[in-house]
Amino acid sequence: MIDFAHPALLFVLGAVPIPFLKDPIRRIYLVLVPLLGLLAVVTMQLGSYGATQFLGQDILIARVDKLSIVFATVFAIMALIGTVYALHLSHPGQHVAAFVYVGSSLGVVFAGDYLTLYLFWEIMAFASAYLVFAQGGQRAIGAGFRYLMVHVTGGVVLLGGIILHGHSTGSLLFGPIGEMGTGTYLILAGFLLNAAVPPLNAWLTDAYPEATVTGAVFMSAFTTKTAVYVLARAFPGTELLVWLGTAMALYGVVYAVLENDCRRLLAYHIVSQVGYMVAGIGIGTEMAVNGATSHAFAHILYKSLLFMGAGAVIYVTGRRKLTELGGLYKSMPVTVALYMIGAFAISAFPFFSGFVTKSMVIAAAGEDHRALVVLALTMASSGTFLHTGLKLPYYMFFGTDRKLQAREPPANMLVAMAMAAVLCIAIGVFPQPLYALLPYPVDFEPYTGSHVTESLGILMFTALGFILFLRALDPENTISLDTDWFYRKGARAFMWFAEKPLARYEQAVSNASETAALPLLNRAARAGLRIDVVAVDGVVNGVAHSILRGGGALRRLQTGVVTHYALAMIVGVIAATVILAVAWR
Repeated sequence: MIDFAHPALLFVLGAVPIPFLKDPIRRIYLVLVPLLGLLAVVTMQLGSYGATQFLGQDILIARVDKLSIVFATVFAIMALIGTVYALHLSHPGQHVAAFVYVGSSLGVVFAGDYLTLYLFWEIMAFASAYLVFAQGGQRAIGAGFRYLMVHVTGGVVLLGGIILHGHSTGSLLFGPIGEMGTGTYLILAGFLLNAAVPPLNAWLTDAYPEATVTGAVFMSAFTTKTAVYVLARAFPGTELLVWLGTAMALYGVVYAVLENDCRRLLAYHIVSQVGYMVAGIGIGTEMAVNGATSHAFAHILYKSLLFMGAGAVIYVTGRRKLTELGGLYKSMPVTVALYMIGAFAISAFPFFSGFVTKSMVIAAAGEDHRALVVLALTMASSGTFLHTGLKLPYYMFFGTDRKLQAREPPANMLVAMAMAAVLCIAIGVFPQPLYALLPYPVDFEPYTGSHVTESLGILMFTALGFILFLRALDPENTISLDTDWFYRKGARAFMWFAEKPLARYEQAVSNASETAALPLLNRAARAGLRIDVVAVDGVVNGVAHSILRGGGALRRLQTGVVTHYALAMIVGVIAATVILAVAWR
């Protein structure tokens, strides 16, 4: 690996010195590492690196091709943006966890075998969980434990699938999976959990709103998109993914209607937008995979911008519920403007990144003659604009003035938001550099008269509906129930079972053993001791005394006279001959 600098190691090892550095050296260092990581990604050559053997299996630490390059590029860009956004933090713990999180995500992207992938996959789960725990408080700690338990369970499922797949194929190299079997279904389930495919999605909307302001920005960018990458690598063209992705796109939009927490609303739109990517991978054509990949690239940037905007509001006001926000456009005009760029991008407005990438997925579904998928994804796009582009900014920045004391967030947070906003516009206006990164040649033109007119018509009709039904969209201070209800209730039932019936059974067994079993065992032990002392020790001592007496007799026979020894040998030979003769007869 002399000609290849693994960017994952730059971040993971680069996290080690952070706690020992003081400002301003620490801030310079924090920005320098992502810059070096981005440089390592854009200058690396295609090929395979770090081939070795482990337990008789071929291991490939890094495989660099166009699919891994496009994901690694946006991951490195996002690492830089997220680090700039977090520069104001004085505590090094979140910086360390974020660097390990980014590094492990890059390790997954370049993994050429399942063992390497699994190692980085698990590191990613634990590093990201810290960003939830770091918020502190009962809600965050509870959400962090649930997040960790779900991902540990998913990791066990993934490991089981890897073992079965390796046993059936004889190889652990990571690539497209052909015939489906038990092992491959388990691998798919592990990937789908990280992609937040319903009903395996509740960990995302449960944990992301409880993470730290800066931690949620990193989490919105990496976990689900590494899952999109591994699905694109291993399961392109899997029909099941088409319908799961389509359902995701609608599921997230529907649940966003019910949300009052600004970051929980944005989290549900992660589920919705990842649905486009999963559906594109399921369609499996070159255009569809390009669309899914490019949409992941754009989504990381605009979704992080949206989380940064919401995080800025939480940072300066301490509020996150829409029913408690409003009137902030006067004191936070720059934040409002930057947030709206992200809102236009996710809503697929022309000349913003989402228009280019989302359109490619929908067009690929149309080319594959999937009218129902096209309709569902178009409806989901309209719902995204309704909630992320209209409802959330209206009630958070405009609407009823709550007289909150607010100001613009620290300069580093605004700079990070501006970086993401510039890229959202640049991709929408000049998509060719992104096209050049995609795994297949691109033959798609989003800016046709009919497409632009159609998209603007849908968006304007959605805006009209928002105006007409504004009162019906007023947020309510309620909590919506998702599939996390099942494991929350299941955990409570398990704890009740452990604390009541199981504990009582254990106490009853303990009491029975103390009153009946233990006295019986004590009597048996005393009887055994007597047998040991009287019988066993008697036999052993008798044998020992016999051996000692025999040895003494032998010592007396050893006179040292050669003739005596010769006579004894003659007597022995005669005796042996007699015995042999008798036995022979």
